[in-house]
Amino acid sequence: MTETPNLISLNEACRLTSLSRTAINRWRALGKFPKAVPLGERRVAFVRCEVEQWIRARIAERSAA
Repeated sequence: MTETPNLISLNEACRLTSLSRTAINRWRALGKFPKAVPLGERRVAFVRCEVEQWIRARIAERSAA
């Protein structure tokens, strides 16, 4: 059985990354943040493990620098 992906809101993505909504939307526009999952006309969510992976990649970049 495959585990169902856990979706989080934009606000939760902000809390996890310490970024503002504006900053996340800028990263999204550049294609440098995980793609949103549309839930309705004006509602999106993100896959938690993809956001966590994005955070780990930022940490790895810091370590490589």
